[in-house]
Amino acid sequence: MSMRIISGRYRRRKLLSNPGDVTRPILDRVKESVFARLEADLVGKRVADVFSGTGTIGLEALSRGAETCVFVEQDKIASSLLKQNIESLAVEDSTLCWWTDALLCSYKPKGDSARFVPFDVIFFDPPYKMAADIRPDTKLYRAVKRLARPDVSSPDALLIVRIPERTEIEVPPQWKVEWEVDMANMIVRVHRKDSVEPNSDESVEQSSSDDGSDSASEGVE
Repeated sequence: MSMRIISGRYRRRKLLSNPGDVTRPILDRVKESVFARLEADLVGKRVADVFSGTGTIGLEALSRGAETCVFVEQDKIASSLLKQNIESLAVEDSTLCWWTDALLCSYKPKGDSARFVPFDVIFFDPPYKMAADIRPDTKLYRAVKRLARPDVSSPDALLIVRIPERTEIEVPPQWKVEWEVDMANMIVRVHRKDSVEPNSDESVEQSSSDDGSDSASEGVE
């Protein structure tokens, strides 16, 4: 199965997509509706594509002017296809593939990664069966909260979350809803980071996630 870049520098370039049900590529008409409103917020920005699958969202952001993108994905097949997509577009220098568990990682890639963080735009697209777990006292909620840390995201960062329609979620108070797109049985909700600073009640989990994610990180050379 193949997807394509909708607009921008790499317009109409085809992308590989996972043929299984591990990832859910976003429909072109939904992607166009969302990116048409986001485009001004992407130029020159640092992007994170969390639960990236084969990278169709992050690569669309790069095509529309984003400076860099970090892809966070745990599935091996999806990660392999992601690397092929990056190579086909020759964007290795502006991307970082991080093979790690998005529920536990620090969102702070190690090594020569200073130019990739803090993130200005974060796409957060968990598997549909997990989406309802974006609520307090879950790993998914704490992952979204870690993304609000000042060393992970910029002061006015955007968080874009895709969930199934009729799914109720609760994001941490650091993120305020700005607008949403509801179409094709899905909701894409855009949040803006608030000035509220994250609490330090995740220090133990943060420490353990740093240990686990470093060994799984992989830069695309």
